[in-house]
Amino acid sequence: MTNQRRLAAILASDVAGYSRLTGADEEGTVAQLRAVRAELFEPTVAANHGRIVKSAGDGMLIEFASVVDAVRAGIAVQREMAARAAGIAAERQILLRIGIHLGDVLVESDGDLMGDGVNIAARLEGICEPGGICLSEDAWRQVRDKVDAPFVDIGEKALKNIARPVRVYALQNSVVVPAKAGPDVKSPPRLSIVVLPFANMSGDAEQEYFVDGLTEDLTTELSRIPGAFVIARNTAFTYKGKASDVKAIGRELGVRYALEGSVRKAGNRVRLNTQLIDAETGAHVWADRFDRELTDLFELQDTVTLELASVLNVQLIEAETKRAKPVLNLDAFDLVLRARAERNRGLTREHNTETLRLFSEALRLDPKHVPALSGKALSLGTKVTSLWTEDRVADIAEAEALALRALALDAQNPECHFVLGFVRRLQFRFDEAAAEYEAALRENTNFAGAETELGWVKSFSGRAAKALPHFERAMRLSPRDPSTFLNHFGVGYIHFELGAYDKAIEPLRHATSLNPNFSWSQLILTASLVLVGRVDEARAALAAYFRTNPASKTIADVRANLVTDRMIQSPLFDALRQAGMPDA
Repeated sequence: MTNQRRLAAILASDVAGYSRLTGADEEGTVAQLRAVRAELFEPTVAANHGRIVKSAGDGMLIEFASVVDAVRAGIAVQREMAARAAGIAAERQILLRIGIHLGDVLVESDGDLMGDGVNIAARLEGICEPGGICLSEDAWRQVRDKVDAPFVDIGEKALKNIARPVRVYALQNSVVVPAKAGPDVKSPPRLSIVVLPFANMSGDAEQEYFVDGLTEDLTTELSRIPGAFVIARNTAFTYKGKASDVKAIGRELGVRYALEGSVRKAGNRVRLNTQLIDAETGAHVWADRFDRELTDLFELQDTVTLELASVLNVQLIEAETKRAKPVLNLDAFDLVLRARAERNRGLTREHNTETLRLFSEALRLDPKHVPALSGKALSLGTKVTSLWTEDRVADIAEAEALALRALALDAQNPECHFVLGFVRRLQFRFDEAAAEYEAALRENTNFAGAETELGWVKSFSGRAAKALPHFERAMRLSPRDPSTFLNHFGVGYIHFELGAYDKAIEPLRHATSLNPNFSWSQLILTASLVLVGRVDEARAALAAYFRTNPASKTIADVRANLVTDRMIQSPLFDALRQAGMPDA
């Protein structure tokens, strides 16, 4: 029979430290591995339409027709393996390494597979971290935007017996983290919690924005509990519409509790059902139902917060719980919730334009609506930082006026301090910006965006070495945040600022892969590549920038929209010229 060739997604797996494990306990290790294959690999591979080609020793070779299926199977296996490792001494844990490649394979008469497609997958497995997954660039292209898991570009790797280097993408640690045991185990903070997206029980899909807005506001209110560690809403919302395994979510996010529930809105009444779950055991700690008029939404949020604080045995400061609440204009409030929903759809020019329109309409109905004032100011600032503005000076001036009005109306609102800090950063008034971000964090210690911005203003004002902890805490507060590209950009920019251009490339590539529309990560990446002598790659990065920024194609355009005047003294512009950007 003639051997056949076909294109296939190949998954190769082995056990990290297998020789050490069998040396310590051969029978026990082999028994555990057999159980893993029978109880985990076989059903997971079958569920994802794969075929186990062969298994030998600690290794497995699996074929899939789809890379998406292969990656989904790999993530499912690694998550379950991390769960099984919990509570087991580190030296006895079975941790897998997985490599996935899309390539041409030779099919033997007995069904075995041969060729470079198999060899590359096996080599990727060999360079993988225990508990991780590595993809070739060919495989990554197939799953980009199709699998809900972030992969980090770790650069080109020379693989043993493979003729050309292969660009490799590794699964970000926040998705699958092998559990540690023994004295190194760190329990989640006692008051750590994630508010999972509430279910919309209204029977009307159009009410989804209202339910999401209520969930977001409740997350902010819970952040007022003294000493609480609350996962940011951007990460929490990545679980929206998915079956929630609270114990798995708790392990992944490092939190002790999860709050989940449902919202039913009918006319001018809203019913909220909530339950607090112990994420370590899955046990229900507390549940309650609340019925309110829409005009009593702020009272509803305070009531839920107070009851949760009581359940968690925490005292809220009376003055905090009795803060003055604004009179609720229902039409303006509805427009603000719609604007937030539009903003949360992603950072694009179109979404930002619509967000501005909705906030403006809300302010026409209620000129003193604080969330609309701060929201519009933030959208104007976003317009400037994304290089979409046609009049930088006018947009910043309007954003400043809105932010000051909002803060005058609600001086304890962390969002108001945050937005004014954002405006001050655009004005290069970095010390004032830092003071506003710090004020926002005093009001809400779990404000991931304020941590990110504080990191930026420190790096932009010559304190780059002190900025990293802020980016790291932001990623801890919101590890799956769709906006985490800003933190990776921040890390890359710090290395660029410190002259470590080679170290800047990886985080900048990651920022660009997470959001190809963000201009500054593309520009600083281009410059970094030039400065380490990788000019061809720099030209490719600049071409990608031009595709997403057709209105900002010259150095003069970039200079008109700097995020810090320190860039003028940096090698940025000379590097952009070398990559092919014209002066004017």
